[in-house]
Amino acid sequence: MIQSYRMVAEETDFPLHLGVTESGTRKDGSVKSSIGIGTLLADGIGDTIRVSLAAPSVEEVEVGHQILSSLGIGRPGVNIIACPTCGRMVGDLFSIVDEVEEAVKEQGSNKDLEVALMGCAVNGPGEAAGADLGISLGRGRAHLFKRGEVVRTVEEDEIIDAVLEAIETWDEEDDAEAERAASAEATAA
Repeated sequence: MIQSYRMVAEETDFPLHLGVTESGTRKDGSVKSSIGIGTLLADGIGDTIRVSLAAPSVEEVEVGHQILSSLGIGRPGVNIIACPTCGRMVGDLFSIVDEVEEAVKEQGSNKDLEVALMGCAVNGPGEAAGADLGISLGRGRAHLFKRGEVVRTVEEDEIIDAVLEAIETWDEEDDAEAERAASAEATAA
């Protein structure tokens, strides 16, 4: 599929509609579609996409949005990243990720944010320093940070609410602050 589209793209300027036919179940089809469609979009090939799954069409649309969001294209939205976990993980990161992801989906936020949910205070803050918002778990609590800077410590049972509140209250002022900091760094370099 990828090679076919690449060959067509070399020969024509016609708009190309990307899709993986008979991709499969929600799980397998999402992987196949992400690889096929995502690879081509990353190469600059494709004008529209179609995700086909043996699942309700709403799920096809969700996967399509996830592919676009992962590539930083399409409409804005909250992009949740999480660490792959290791022996240093403390707390129930998996449940936190699931609950935050579900709540963000229900909120339907169109804020263009990257939210990092990290399992430890050792590597978590550094690995997620490029995120807009994040948490790094500790023993019974977590650090909540904005753009790599710790803004407060929250108790374990408040983590999900704190992250959701930080997303809800994120505004243009936070974006403007980030742009000023980036501009100052560029000027100093």
